[in-house]
Amino acid sequence: MSLCRLTRLRARLPPCRRLSGDGGGRDAPPPEPLPSLLEPTHPADDRQWSDAALYPEGSRGRQSQARRSARPAVDPRHTSVLLFPGQGAQRIGMADRLLPFPHVADMFAEASDILGYDLLELCRRGPAPRLDRTEHAQPALLVTSLAAVERLRDERPRAVDSCMAAAGFSVGELAALTFSGALSFSAAVRLAHVRGQAMQLASELAPSGMMTVLCRPDARLGFACSLARRWCEEHGLEAPQCAVASFLFPQCKVVAGHVEALDFIAERAAEFGLRRCTRLRVSGAFHTPLMAPAAEPLRAALADTRISAPRVPVYSNVDGRQYRSAEHVRRRLVEQLTKPVKWEQTMHVLYERSPGVPFPDTYECGPGDTLTAILKKVNAKAADSCTSVEV
Repeated sequence: MSLCRLTRLRARLPPCRRLSGDGGGRDAPPPEPLPSLLEPTHPADDRQWSDAALYPEGSRGRQSQARRSARPAVDPRHTSVLLFPGQGAQRIGMADRLLPFPHVADMFAEASDILGYDLLELCRRGPAPRLDRTEHAQPALLVTSLAAVERLRDERPRAVDSCMAAAGFSVGELAALTFSGALSFSAAVRLAHVRGQAMQLASELAPSGMMTVLCRPDARLGFACSLARRWCEEHGLEAPQCAVASFLFPQCKVVAGHVEALDFIAERAAEFGLRRCTRLRVSGAFHTPLMAPAAEPLRAALADTRISAPRVPVYSNVDGRQYRSAEHVRRRLVEQLTKPVKWEQTMHVLYERSPGVPFPDTYECGPGDTLTAILKKVNAKAADSCTSVEV
């Protein structure tokens, strides 16, 4: 397959069916502010919720990643955080439990018109090999995750109206940005379509993949990746890639690269202090330089997309910092393709706090409970108030 297929990708895509106000390429004016927080459901707390109470104290506080997060001066238990899963969470039957809720059927119909195929049928009945293809999995996860928000809005409206932060893993970031008002629904579906097709095509340029690695305390994962690249070069592979592509939780990372490099590490796992290596159900080495060919189609699609400043803080996979503007969104979403997902660091940004300070309610909006399980490894107390929205 030649690289020119990627450069022609944008011309092959169906036009975006825009919802009202979704003009292409022109950034929207500043949105109206979110409604004020609804009446709290937790018992009253007499302490004053200032920066001193909400952020870690002392020298540890000055160095804390938590300072990157925006925390309203209210009892954290009266706020919420929404998390959106990434590729690999998809499964046959997702969306079955969402159809009775308002707007969900219309959302799938709108997405199907944009994509040119029946997305709801694919989510509910597969077949699995087709759903698992990157070009299909990404729009499917986007729409299912946003439909999960509609279920949450119907069952627990306070959880949606009091949201003070959102984050999404990889393609889940598009769902987070849509929830925040930065993207319209139709624009997000089109971007997921472009992104999924571009990453699928980039994956087919070279045999590559990803694997989850559980490390011992004395693990030498960076050394393992370096040796794997060197071994591949010595065996005739040009410009081999092998690196950490996702930081999940302490002692757990995702490594991505050429299949030969992954095989090299898996076969010598014990030598590098690795407890277990598990291949992921994805088509390529996402969040590595092997995704560089996908960058230009996504950049072009973003340039033609109307983007607003997020109404709810959304935290980027690239560095765990808030998106500040439309141009910041455009830049970071392209960078995200080839840079590792700093999910563990983002969880520290959102949840690190002094002892005794309560946590917000967290909702995982999308199929599965992988992000809830990861949060438990990063911050068990924060995970105690985390709920997965069934799809």
